[in-house]
Amino acid sequence: MIVEVSKERTIYLIDKVATFFAQRRMGAPAILFFESVRPMNFIGSQLMYMITPFVNVIFQGKEFEEFAAVMNERENMELLIKRIDDLDEEYNAEQREKERMKRQKFWRRVKGWFGSRKEHKDIIMDTKKDNE
Repeated sequence: MIVEVSKERTIYLIDKVATFFAQRRMGAPAILFFESVRPMNFIGSQLMYMITPFVNVIFQGKEFEEFAAVMNERENMELLIKRIDDLDEEYNAEQREKERMKRQKFWRRVKGWFGSRKEHKDIIMDTKKDNE
């Protein structure tokens, strides 16, 4: 079955898939997958018909056929990868910032442990020199 998809509909479908992966913090695995199958995008789009039962989680019946048709074109694959990357960054920026701050707090604490020991050793050595 040949399905024709308008440009607006193509952008809607690509955005829907990108949003699905980005909201679930699966942007990096999705990009890795799509980058690896990019050279075989035609074969991949044909294989999409085999996995129809599993993809019904994201799409309704006709939408999936339209998405398979969209993936036949290489420029749409590029657009999908870029959109996943952009949305992943947008959705997860706050969480990444929290994790970065948590790591900084941890490393400041660790540096404090070692810094205080060194200062403590310096004080002990100065005290020994003064006593001699």
